[in-house]
Amino acid sequence: MVRSLYTAATGMIAQQQNVDNISNNLANVNTVGYKQQKTEFKSLLYQTVQTRTTTANGEQKPISAQVGLGTRVASNTSVYTQGVMIASESNTDFAIVGDGFFAVRGADGETYYTRAGNFIWAMGANGQVTLSTAEGYPVLGTNGNPISLPAGVNAGMVEITSNGQFGYRTQNGAFVDLNQGFALYQFNNPGGLEKIGTNLLAESDASGAPLNEATGQGLVRSQVRQNYLEGSNVQVADEMVNMIIAQRAYQLNSKAITTSDEMLEQANNLKR
Repeated sequence: MVRSLYTAATGMIAQQQNVDNISNNLANVNTVGYKQQKTEFKSLLYQTVQTRTTTANGEQKPISAQVGLGTRVASNTSVYTQGVMIASESNTDFAIVGDGFFAVRGADGETYYTRAGNFIWAMGANGQVTLSTAEGYPVLGTNGNPISLPAGVNAGMVEITSNGQFGYRTQNGAFVDLNQGFALYQFNNPGGLEKIGTNLLAESDASGAPLNEATGQGLVRSQVRQNYLEGSNVQVADEMVNMIIAQRAYQLNSKAITTSDEMLEQANNLKR
């Protein structure tokens, strides 16, 4: 019966982590580019109670008696389905349609990836007006450098073509191409990307190396839509149902502990 206490305890711990994950999904229901996470479970080791029959010849039983020792969280898997398109009045809001990721340069000089396209024009370290995230991280272009405006070009003159290329209009209405565009990357296993907060993702061994859509072979290129943002793909109704299921599972494991405790108490009372 002590085994049942530990087994039920692992179930309560796992369901608590499940509720934590669901709560995080609900907290980010309005976060731009957020991807829903789903908790995956796996069973713990099994303990063999009996393998042989009770007959005198001691033959093997057709089916052995094994007791499981509980469960644990195996992973929190991100679901990279397309989020809803939210119209925006800002010309620096962009949404990706497809499997691509924007690339940004972090404060440590490393390249990170994001689906959140709520960018701004800000003064860069080199004194140029640079497209940046809300935290000030520069957005990278196809040449691997931050997307910046040349001298004499202000942010109000900038236009973005349907294929994500940047340019501006002169006073006489002529369009000048800046030869800069969004660098979009894909991953063989996007679920393996490491989450570091502020909507940024880091490359990992599990995700594989980033694949540049501009040079990668066999990649379906993503589209960039200006004046749109990709909303979270969290479904509130589904998360509330998952919350109820997790609560019920937590209560059942709690009841198993209570029952085991009562049985132990009755066994101890037999000695009196």
